[in-house]
Formats: sequence, structure tokens, C-alpha cells
Amino acid sequence: MVKGEEDKDHDATKNDHKEQHGPKLPASPPNNKSSAKNSSSSSILPGIGLSAMTALGGFQMASAISVASGIPMSGIPCAILLGMGIKNLILVKLPETSSSTSSLSSLSLQPGITYSTKTILQGGIVCVAAKLSFLDLLSAGSTGIPVVLSSVGAGLLFLPLAGRLAGLPSQMSLLLSAGTSICGVTAITALAPAIQAPPRDVAVAVANTVVFGTVGMICYPYIFHSLCHGGSEHVGMCLGVAIHDTSQVLGAALSYKETFGDEVAFQVAAVTKLMRNLGLAFAIPALTYVHASSVADAPKEDVNQMKKMSTMEGLNTFSKYIPPFLYAFLAMSIVRTGGDYLLQEDALKQFKNAMDLLGNDASKYALGTAMAGVGLSTNAASLRGVGWKPFAVGGAGALVVGGTGYTVASFLL
Repeated sequence: MVKGEEDKDHDATKNDHKEQHGPKLPASPPNNKSSAKNSSSSSILPGIGLSAMTALGGFQMASAISVASGIPMSGIPCAILLGMGIKNLILVKLPETSSSTSSLSSLSLQPGITYSTKTILQGGIVCVAAKLSFLDLLSAGSTGIPVVLSSVGAGLLFLPLAGRLAGLPSQMSLLLSAGTSICGVTAITALAPAIQAPPRDVAVAVANTVVFGTVGMICYPYIFHSLCHGGSEHVGMCLGVAIHDTSQVLGAALSYKETFGDEVAFQVAAVTKLMRNLGLAFAIPALTYVHASSVADAPKEDVNQMKKMSTMEGLNTFSKYIPPFLYAFLAMSIVRTGGDYLLQEDALKQFKNAMDLLGNDASKYALGTAMAGVGLSTNAASLRGVGWKPFAVGGAGALVVGGTGYTVASFLL
């Protein structure tokens, strides 16, 4: 057979093969959204796992201390301290990125730790509302309004003045005012771009929140139990206004609940802190306006423009920093209220068991995991080289805010 005939036979064979199997279809493009979602989920698992295991270790440590000493001990401060120890003794020695010898790195753990301190924390707060009827929520909120307004107002008046007397930069003083008076890191990050605060001032304000909020979270449950003579609402309000971050308040309140068996104080602290967070809506534009007014060397037109922008910043802050989980908290409370009033007998019993499971067990482990994440995020190196004046001002401000709240609550209750 000549070569031309061989080529014809070969082409015919290829055509028969195509007819049998059909035309070759193009490969389907990869599902980028699905792969990105799977990658995101897998990237947070190591950090979440470490936070959860640290929380369990903290609970076991507290149990062992309680048995050995005979003194009730909460697992929350133990989880935080254990997390801080792991962060500063182990995690800081890990490479930033994974290598051929180890897939574990500090960067691979951080997404999950951050997820624990934010999303899991918010889920735990929503679970708290499963044991809180809407009528209880309104009652605690109405009583706490004067306490919140007085303590927040005292902080916003005292801290800028104290910062000026100590010679601190104006922006640093305002950041300390927002973080100490309103809601810690959230208020700091909300205010910083509005007043164009430099990174060092932001870092100092955050360090204040970490130091004094953590100290308050560990110590205040015992201090206020003594000062308030164990009064549930009194203790709850004081914890809600005296400690900086939402996570720190919930950690202190859960610690108090576990130590002294007081559910009411835990609920009041949660409601008081969420009310305090609403202060962002007026505090951020007010502090931005103060900063704009203090820029003496700026042209008058620029100052007026900055004042106008401060109002818009306040509106943006309200929509951006009043998070969706707050609405979920209210919705969960309404669900609890509706079930309590509408269901009867067996259905009511099952409903209460399910809601109590969320309010007790789910909230405990979610908040414990979040608190462990807070410890795992606390790097002692960030507190070095800052100087003592910002911490003196921040500490005095924390005492003023907490002391004002305690005094007003003492008169009301």
C-alpha cells in the first residue's frame, strides 16, 4: 500500500472514531466561586480549631483550679491567659509562611483566629438572647439608659482634656476617648479615618483597649461583686459600662455567671454593652467635629468642609458599625418572647429546652472560643516602646467611665 492510501485509511479511521464518540467538547471552566469558597473555609479551620482547643483547655484549667482551691473559677479568664501564653511563647516563633518541612505558620492560623473573635463572638451574643425575653430586654435597657449616657459622657469629656494636659497628640486623645467610652477597637477603627489618625496613634489606642480591657475582664467580676454586694442588675450594668470591647464585656459577664451562678447579671451586662455601642452614632461625628475645629492652621473653608463631612461620617458609621448581629440579637429575643406566650404544655417545654440549650451551652462555648481567640491575638511586643503617658491617660479614663457608671447605677438601684 502506498503512502497516500495509508493516509486516507488513517483519516477515515479518525472520522469513524469521531462519529462514534461525538465531537470533543471543550473542557468546562473551573468553578472559581466554589473553589474560592472551599479555600476560604479551609483557611479558617486551623485558627478556629486552635481557638476552640484553647477554650476547652481554659475550661479544664479552671475546673482543676476550682477543685484544688475550693474557690469557684471561670474558664473564660483561663482561656484568655492560656491563649496569650500560646501566642507569645509558641506562635511568635512560627514562620510567617508555611515551608517544605511544615504547613503550619502564623499567617495560616490568623484568619481562623480573627473569625473566632468576630463571627463566632457575634453568634455567641445572639445565642445569649435565646434566654432573654423582649420585655426583659426593654426593662434592662430603660434602666440602663442613664447609666450608659452618664458614663459615656464622662469619658468623652474627661479623656480629651486629660490627653491635652499630658501633652498627647490631639488625634491620639480622641482615639482613646472613643475606645474607652464607647466600644474599644470598633470605635477606634471607626474614628481613625475620619480624623486622619496616624498608624502609631491607632496602635497606642488599641494597646490601651487590650491592656485595660483585659485587666477589667479578669478583675472586675470580683471587684463589682464586692462593691455591688452581689446585686445582679447593679453588677451587670457596671460590667457593661466599665469594660472596653464587646468581647471583653461578654467574657467578664460569662465569667461572673459561671463563678457566682448569676444569669441576670450576664443578661444585663450584654444589653447594657449593646446600648453603649449605639453611642457610635453620635460620638464619631462629635469627635470628628471637635478635631476639625481644633485644626487652627487650616483655612476656614477647609474647617467648615471637615465639619460637614463629620456629619456624613456619623451617618456612615451608624450604618456600617451597627452590625447585623444586633438585629439578630433583637430577633432572637422576640422569638423567645413569642414562644413563651404562644406555646403551651409539651410544645412550650421543648421550645424552652431548645432555647436554653442555645442560651447556656452554645453561648458558653462560642464565647469561650472567641475569648481564646482574643488571647491568641494579643502580642506583648505591640506594647513595647509606647511610653507611659498614653497608658496613664487611658487608665484614668477607664476609671472615670467605670466609676461614673457605678455611681449612677448605685443611685438608681
